[in-house]
Amino acid sequence: MEVPHPDFLLCNYRFDLPAERIAQAPAARRSDARLMVLDRRRGALLEGRFSDLAEHLPENCLLVANNSRVVPARLFGRRPGGGALEMLLLTPPPLLVACAAASLSGVYSAEAEALMRPAAKLRPGDVCAFAAELEAELLERGPAGRCRVRLRWRGVLSELLERLGCLPLPPYIRRPRSDAALRRMDEERYQTVYARRDKAGSVAAPTAGLHFTVEMREKLRASGREWAELTLYVGYGTFSPVRCRDIREHVMHPEHAEVSAGTATALQTAVAAGRPIIAVGTTSARVLEAVFAAQNPATAGLTADNAPVRRNQAAYRGERDDRLRAKRQAVFRPFAGDVNIFLHPGKHLHVVDGLITNFHLPESTLLLLVSALAGRERILAAYREALARGFSFFSYGDAMLIL
Repeated sequence: MEVPHPDFLLCNYRFDLPAERIAQAPAARRSDARLMVLDRRRGALLEGRFSDLAEHLPENCLLVANNSRVVPARLFGRRPGGGALEMLLLTPPPLLVACAAASLSGVYSAEAEALMRPAAKLRPGDVCAFAAELEAELLERGPAGRCRVRLRWRGVLSELLERLGCLPLPPYIRRPRSDAALRRMDEERYQTVYARRDKAGSVAAPTAGLHFTVEMREKLRASGREWAELTLYVGYGTFSPVRCRDIREHVMHPEHAEVSAGTATALQTAVAAGRPIIAVGTTSARVLEAVFAAQNPATAGLTADNAPVRRNQAAYRGERDDRLRAKRQAVFRPFAGDVNIFLHPGKHLHVVDGLITNFHLPESTLLLLVSALAGRERILAAYREALARGFSFFSYGDAMLIL
């Protein structure tokens, strides 16, 4: 049996991460987060503050950010017998509202995916109540608490969730539900400053964008950097571990993405002019690459590769030139639909020239994505250096810029 290349083995994406290096709260000010810059061309690691970002970005780049908003989708209610129940609504509320049926009595209903706990105590047909205006009927119970439900509500669904729900913080951020001050802090800081209320549908924040302030964005615009936005409703799959020994066997959960006409035009203009495209976060990177692949299948196929080893510098330059030609020929159009692209070493990134991101979990799909962009060994070396220099990790942690 053929032994997979080391880049394809999940065990080679492990690293020791002390628990105290997992940030439990954000920096005092968003832009105070530390920034590590990985310059792939020079092989250099630089260190600064996120507020210094403009000093490191290409002058004529296009920044593309995910404007989705985290919805307070964690709900607490009662089972038919009166026992306590917790539900995490996975289907983005804007999609539920778009397909909802309304009764003559003013009750809206739509099928949704959700995580229920304790799901084992529920049976199909059970109706769980969260308030007089909101309930969920179990239709089908799946593995690991994942369920299909029929959600029924009165009034405006987004307003109900804001009133009844809690933000679904990542499991490594520990918050007592009784601490009102921490809840208020999370409600502000676990959202980007550019998150749109009409795009409230994510169950996790696009965390690379948490470091931006309104003033920083204005400074970037004034310096000639262009800003465009897309939407990816970040799903629970962002926390799903990779369980395959060979990472190529992993399958990503689909998530809904949208690229507006304005953003498609900005992308088209930038690639035609050869301007660098910098993704703000892994979610933006995945949408850009998925839309490119969907709308330019022939061009993307020219540089498709599943071999992580570059034999020599000439071969690397040839691959890079092929990708640049494919990118310059790309066509971008508005997009709305599900994406489940899995980016890992051995997969080329065709659109993204640079990435603003945080430091990620060992063996996670996010770590695999940044390794696809910069190489596994280079990323792990940078992570070891980040740990040695005292950087903090994960959602509320420090930032990294890969160029």
